[in-house]
Amino acid sequence: MIPNASDNTEPGLFARSVWWAPVALMLLLLAAELGGGHVRDLLCYQRTAIAAGQWWRLLTGNFVHLGWYHLFLNELGLIVLVLLCPERLSLWVLARRVVLIGLAMSLCLYAFVPGLHSYVGMSGVIHGLFVLGLLPQLRRRDLVSLGCLIFLLGKLGYEQLAGAPVSDEAAIGGSVITDAHFFGAIAALVYALIFGNWRGGPERGARAPATASEPAAGRA
Repeated sequence: MIPNASDNTEPGLFARSVWWAPVALMLLLLAAELGGGHVRDLLCYQRTAIAAGQWWRLLTGNFVHLGWYHLFLNELGLIVLVLLCPERLSLWVLARRVVLIGLAMSLCLYAFVPGLHSYVGMSGVIHGLFVLGLLPQLRRRDLVSLGCLIFLLGKLGYEQLAGAPVSDEAAIGGSVITDAHFFGAIAALVYALIFGNWRGGPERGARAPATASEPAAGRA
């Protein structure tokens, strides 16, 4: 949803509080990619390494990518997320969303997709973040958000039936793990039930951000 400038209940697209937490996440992903193959090998989801006790990979595999184009697609996804679902999120709340969705998604991959030996990328988490961003807007009867959520659900269903397009896999230089998208969305639904995102108000455990110093709501 793109808020109207006259709607003081919604943050403007140019409000600093809308962008600073997502930008911090984008910079973290960029820093991981700058580390190159050594960092990727150290952090990626790798089934045998996890079985040997390297549990951190269940989380850190979400922060590394196959290459710069793969990273670019996920960074672009985060930008689109903010444009469609502008929220005043503290760094703590966004970090909690990313960590819990990422861990839940990876645990599902480990439990239910035993043939998957390695995985990298933020796309599964981003699918979950879209679910969390769109759900509250449905309570406000936002038709754009409803259309986006229907498209997202259709995309997930199509991927489960037909798999990812070959062109997508050729572009990123590896297989698209569609199960990660599916489990990321499921994890977000569970998160929404636990923390109350579906209600349309602040989620549990989130402090109301200060707004006195925010610039006037923008419009795009």
